[in-house]
Amino acid sequence: MSTDKITVSGPARQSEIYVKGAMGAKPIVPFDPYKLEQAAKDKMNANAAGYIIGGAGTDETIRENRSAFAKHRIYPRMLRDVSQRNTSLELFGDSLPAPILTCPIGVLEMIHEDADKAVARAVSQLDIPMIISNQASYSMESIVSEMDGSTRWFQLYWSKSNELVESLVRRAEKSGCSAIAVTLDTTMLGWRVQDLDLMHLPFLRGQGIAQYTSDPVFNNIVAEMDFGAESMIVPGVDPEEFKAIKAFTGVYSRPSITWEDLKFLRDLTSLPILLKGILHPEDASLAIAHGVDGIIVSNHGGRQVDGAIAAIDALPRVVEAVNKENSNIPILMDSGIRTGADIFKAIALGARAVCVGRPYAYGLALAGQQGVVEVLSNLMAEFELTMALAGCSELSEINKSCLLSNN
Repeated sequence: MSTDKITVSGPARQSEIYVKGAMGAKPIVPFDPYKLEQAAKDKMNANAAGYIIGGAGTDETIRENRSAFAKHRIYPRMLRDVSQRNTSLELFGDSLPAPILTCPIGVLEMIHEDADKAVARAVSQLDIPMIISNQASYSMESIVSEMDGSTRWFQLYWSKSNELVESLVRRAEKSGCSAIAVTLDTTMLGWRVQDLDLMHLPFLRGQGIAQYTSDPVFNNIVAEMDFGAESMIVPGVDPEEFKAIKAFTGVYSRPSITWEDLKFLRDLTSLPILLKGILHPEDASLAIAHGVDGIIVSNHGGRQVDGAIAAIDALPRVVEAVNKENSNIPILMDSGIRTGADIFKAIALGARAVCVGRPYAYGLALAGQQGVVEVLSNLMAEFELTMALAGCSELSEINKSCLLSNN
């Protein structure tokens, strides 16, 4: 597949679409975010749809993530020169064409055989940073080999083995990752009823554990485990492979992790450390006190706590807490981003950038690498157009005055 670089301009992207339509072309992916989700759902099997689309409990948090955006209305200004627009920014020394990164999404092999590799090629074309998933379908080394040097971070789930944590971080460093995003909100799995109804967890099929099975420390853990006489027979899974699966379930995540454990990671690496999953302003203050380099406001896309606060509602509270500490660390946000207007609202409320999750996965399910390119290009184009139509030509002009909020 092509890895030719693509520069996205909102008006040019829009014009290209209409011209292709006049010549008889059809969209590769739907532009409407709800039609995009439905088309992807129709393409996926039940297990994949349950895992990728489903959330915790009644999906109330997923719905709230979306409905909360409606409380913030864009307040356009007129007669401002927006003939030239600049959506670029710098983040931890890396130049980004737009305030967009891709969220880490695990087990993408469920929806496309190229999984993370296809995403890596797509983001490389657009120069959008990729946060490589700890639960990827391919090792971080093989994912990075598809990226042509473009910016990447690594998502870290804190294992019960600090030796394994160290190994993953060292591999991320060697793979050229420029930041570590520690996911805090998944020390155990949320009550995900779609997966439970299907009685399906992909990790028990050996899916989404490639970062582990490619790791020498993890493989030593497998070799040293005493499996006794326990049966290793699972339909469709090799008994030896199931030993790795059992080892993974034993070390995957550590519920006992506390703020004091962050020192171990800080002493381990000089890479910027971001905490992903912060929602409460007091946790934001604690993050500053413990010397982190960035915060990602997130409720894991509604997959962990049913009835949780919407990420966009948590964002201004976290921003206020960080500002009280006189800190200039970047605050990012994910969970519920579906449109360019959503991105504009998040920036106006204090996010330096946003992380996009499910939409690019839907593009992957529908059309592989090209589907990811299409979805992300559309988001970049819509954001630029929204920015201009609101009267802003620079990211620095997007602030609370651009919104009328009803909380």
